[in-house]
Amino acid sequence: MPAPDLVLVNARVRTPELTGHTAVAVHDGLITAVGDDTEARDWRGAGTETVDLGGATLTPGLTDSHSHPVWGLEMATGTNLSAVRDLDELRSVLATAERRDGWIVGFGLDHNVFGGRPIHREQIEDVLGGAPAFLRLYDGHSALASEAALKAAGISGPRTFAQRSEIVCDGAGRPTGHLIEHAAMDLLTPLLPSRPYAERRDRLVDLLAAMAATGLTGAHVMDLGGHDVPGLLAAVEADGDLPLRLRLAPWCMPGATADELDELVRLQERSGRLWRVGGVKFFMDGTVEGGTAWLEHADCHGQGTDAFWPDPAAYSAAVHHLHEAGVGTATHAIGDAAVRHVLDTVEALGAGGPRHRIEHIETVPDGQLGRFAALGVVASMQPPHTAYTRADHTDEWSKRLGDVRADRAWRCRDLREAGARLALGSDWPIAHHDARQVLATAQAPRGAASARHGLTGLMALEGMTTHAAIAAGEEHLGGRIAPGLRADLTAFTLDPATAPADESEGAPIRLTVAGGRVTHRG
Repeated sequence: MPAPDLVLVNARVRTPELTGHTAVAVHDGLITAVGDDTEARDWRGAGTETVDLGGATLTPGLTDSHSHPVWGLEMATGTNLSAVRDLDELRSVLATAERRDGWIVGFGLDHNVFGGRPIHREQIEDVLGGAPAFLRLYDGHSALASEAALKAAGISGPRTFAQRSEIVCDGAGRPTGHLIEHAAMDLLTPLLPSRPYAERRDRLVDLLAAMAATGLTGAHVMDLGGHDVPGLLAAVEADGDLPLRLRLAPWCMPGATADELDELVRLQERSGRLWRVGGVKFFMDGTVEGGTAWLEHADCHGQGTDAFWPDPAAYSAAVHHLHEAGVGTATHAIGDAAVRHVLDTVEALGAGGPRHRIEHIETVPDGQLGRFAALGVVASMQPPHTAYTRADHTDEWSKRLGDVRADRAWRCRDLREAGARLALGSDWPIAHHDARQVLATAQAPRGAASARHGLTGLMALEGMTTHAAIAAGEEHLGGRIAPGLRADLTAFTLDPATAPADESEGAPIRLTVAGGRVTHRG
């Protein structure tokens, strides 16, 4: 064995089960040995760095299985509205909000701020001083635009889109400013203040470093983030290393042609040292709060019976095309009808081939739970989303679904007990990227999600390690601590598999290692 670059000693090694080992050796980005501190003395060479972990628990590196660190930097631009709780507070914040190139841009706005009233630009127009404003709601699938912003984009009435999207209008056909889903919001995107390339690059590196400080060593990026992002990542690696291992899944939208699908296949060849394109992201529906989750029965506003793909069979055909090319897919499916259709699509593919996964799964009936394991479909869920709901079902998410479906919220434990592989993530910037919060809320769900749906500490840890690796089809490369696997490692000052959720949420991270390189020292 060559002399290690790095040796970690005085640790409690989890893989994720406890092994009794206390030391790990790393060389050239891979784990080369696992043993005890006595053995570790013989591993070291002249150039070996040794880190005493002081009894910390060493786990496989944590992976956020659903994140948007590149595209999310554009979404999380301007005034942070996530702490705003009512309309009066929103108006107060907007009255003094920063103007950038004359625009007021905000993000993280909670649907509950509007107190059950329809979202309308008239609720904020008089405090903007005539400035164009574009405020993203927290779900990332809707926004509120001011009159000046609508005029700048040439939006004066409803439009028809190739995908599920809407410019909400009043009874006279005038836009209310409420824009639902990507195609409608994208009408304004080209007009919003842009940031220089160098600033985007620096913000990305800073964000990834902050993620590493919470124990993250990798992220499944559920977008490509723009046509120039592979070049951006390559430029970062030309000067150094990425703080996180990134796996990017470009989007496939309704209307994709065979040539466009083939281009998505070719994109899978793009990679760097710690990043690669892997898989393709689809949308089968939108969000509950926006009325665009695809449900078996309409929500309490009479909405939610349409899929994001106007022709769901076209979605199935696109997945089949990619499957035959060996490309796995990840499909956003929040409503029960959307989840069912994705499972039906995978079932029709037959056995074998690449792995497929479903993202979010916010409400699912009993009859669909066992199909995940039977079909080998990974359930990818984001426990921090539960914080946007309330236990008494007075929030917009719960009121839309009604009590019966709201009681089926975020059934993480039920899916695990039905045999599903369950990968966990944050969906940053929809929720905070802190990996410890993901682990904590997986164990102690908030809001409408019942406590009975909480995972054990070990299950939560598996969701960000072994099951995350399975979700990416990379269980032979990582997710465990064993010789020959990637040296992606996280050292906690407590044991995340046994500590209470409230202690795990704020536990210091002693060390983070990605690709054999220390990316955070606590």
